[in-house]
Amino acid sequence: MRALMLHEKGRMSIEEVEAPGAPGPGEVRIAMHTVGICASDVHYWTDGKIGPFVVEAPMILGHEGAGTVLEVGEGVTGLAAGDRVVMEPGVPDPTSRAVKEGHYNVDPGVEFWATPPVHGCLAEEVLHPAAYTYKLPESMSFAEGALIEPFAVGMFAATKAEISPGDVAAVIGAGTIGIMTALAALAGGASRVFISDVLPEKLALLDGIDGITTVDATAQDLGEAVREATGGWGPQVVFEATGAAPVYRSLWALPAPGGRIVLVGMPVDPVPFDIATAQSRGISLETVFRYANVHQKAIDLAASDAVDLSPFVSETFAFDDSVQAFERFLEGRPTDVKIQITL
Repeated sequence: MRALMLHEKGRMSIEEVEAPGAPGPGEVRIAMHTVGICASDVHYWTDGKIGPFVVEAPMILGHEGAGTVLEVGEGVTGLAAGDRVVMEPGVPDPTSRAVKEGHYNVDPGVEFWATPPVHGCLAEEVLHPAAYTYKLPESMSFAEGALIEPFAVGMFAATKAEISPGDVAAVIGAGTIGIMTALAALAGGASRVFISDVLPEKLALLDGIDGITTVDATAQDLGEAVREATGGWGPQVVFEATGAAPVYRSLWALPAPGGRIVLVGMPVDPVPFDIATAQSRGISLETVFRYANVHQKAIDLAASDAVDLSPFVSETFAFDDSVQAFERFLEGRPTDVKIQITL
């Protein structure tokens, strides 16, 4: 079969690789249809590493995927050949303590697609555990299915925020994850979501969504905008979705007293933590690393009228044009949210 293989920093190509073969017990064999490009895929290509994860051997890229079941292994129930599916890309060790305590996303032994040395899903076929494979509702396209993975990050962030009905939320950053978080927070009970970015073109993609207010960070401070709209009180929940170090200088004073900050973006280097301000304002803090126990809920929500993911697919490339798709991602066009590849 063919796959998009990253050999080393700066060198990737489509090539013939060994097909995965028949599924084992508890597995399904899937024909991939649509795969989204994540910033992590691009970093492995441009830098050869992300933190401690270093590309030391050829690796198939891609972890945001949707496809069709070709064959099911022994003991698999609830899935059959022909089912359209999406896959949760991180598979933990079921015997690990993290799994037993309900935190499988931080299992040290998790095998996550396209995280060295684990192969990803930008290939014609993959094998995957049925337990982490979910049916795609008929109302959803493969493109929307491939967006479930980043939407699950937003869902997990909204879950960690413990949003109460009527809360006002603020999201810093209107990249893919910031947008997904804003949508999840609104569907999760927030009465209003303010989202800021330095690119007005990004914010314009959210125009017309009831309950979401955009703030151009080059012209207005997000905190001032929310306080002005809430009688000086501020947001009960703040999501940081950029990982940009300068944001942290004023982050701790942004929520309303007794509010909550959820860190979704991941800074490259250590950032300042104004503990005294957080303590004196009664601010609580949550962090997000990938997701756990939200994929089915993300699918159900995306299939409802509450959330429409389709506007956030910016461009779709054929598999033969995968390198061009990655080059398009690197252009950083302000109106781009998600670039996808179809196989």
